[in-house]
Amino acid sequence: MNTVKVAITIPKDLVVLIDLHSRQTHLSRSKYITNVLREKILEENEMMIKEKYDRVFSDAGIQKEQLDTSKWFEGTDVSEGQEW
Repeated sequence: MNTVKVAITIPKDLVVLIDLHSRQTHLSRSKYITNVLREKILEENEMMIKEKYDRVFSDAGIQKEQLDTSKWFEGTDVSEGQEW
């Protein structure tokens, strides 16, 4: 993995917690912080995708289109490809 050294300022009480958790998980401080940041960023990305999805499908026109499409599929009497 390609790494870059970064200097940041963190409150002392937070460093104490980071060190405690990193020891409990048998990880270096650096690896622990990397894992926590990666997890947080992935969570935020998932939340942004969900918010965008919710925004799109909260549109009344898109809701109607989705409902009309599903009703059309129900009326085709073709079960192939309609596992959903």
